[in-house]
Amino acid sequence: MENPEFRILQERVVQCIRCPRLVEWRERVSVEKVRRFRAEPYWGRPVPAFGDPDASLLIIGLAPAAHGANRTGRMFTGDRSGEWLYEALHRHGFANQPVSRHGGDGLRLYDCLITAVLRCAPPANKPLPQELDNCRSYLIEELRVLRRKRVVVTLGQIAFRSFLKAWESTNANLPEGTFQFCHGGEWKFPDGLTLLSSYHPSQQNTQTKRLTRPMFHSIFRRARDLLGKQG
Repeated sequence: MENPEFRILQERVVQCIRCPRLVEWRERVSVEKVRRFRAEPYWGRPVPAFGDPDASLLIIGLAPAAHGANRTGRMFTGDRSGEWLYEALHRHGFANQPVSRHGGDGLRLYDCLITAVLRCAPPANKPLPQELDNCRSYLIEELRVLRRKRVVVTLGQIAFRSFLKAWESTNANLPEGTFQFCHGGEWKFPDGLTLLSSYHPSQQNTQTKRLTRPMFHSIFRRARDLLGKQG
């Protein structure tokens, strides 16, 4: 279904130059590259959201990887984190295939949209507070125009905190109680939205077994249970 507001917003995202440090880094990486991708063109721009703009499930990550989405131009595509994410989405009926290698690989998402709190790859994967503040307006607008969202999954503590700040900025109500980030956290919002929190599927988390596949898949099994079976 066409969502003109969403499309216009993503066009603005791709043209963004608000953060000089990030602009310089993403463009330098796209020129210098790494040896294994030396022959490939790099996207080298802010990465737009990917998936269904009228989705019930919204997934919020941290930022594009320098040689992942910053190279391919698609969220969680071309890196190890994406391998974990799309495998889980496919298993639970949110994607037509378990892999995401490049923009022309035929991947489609079902009733699911993936975005991030930062749209440009940050040096050392560590965004500055001001950069997160600069980018938050895009997430706020996405929350406003995604009218069918029912479940939000945040990947990592920064995404978790950024979502809560963005949600408050939409003048929407937060549920009573304490918001303490953890893996498998769940909160019911007054308007029917459910927030699920997960560790990020970064190599730092997966290689140390802080996040295992069963742990990660449990998040999307819960999302599927909340949304009901695929129609």
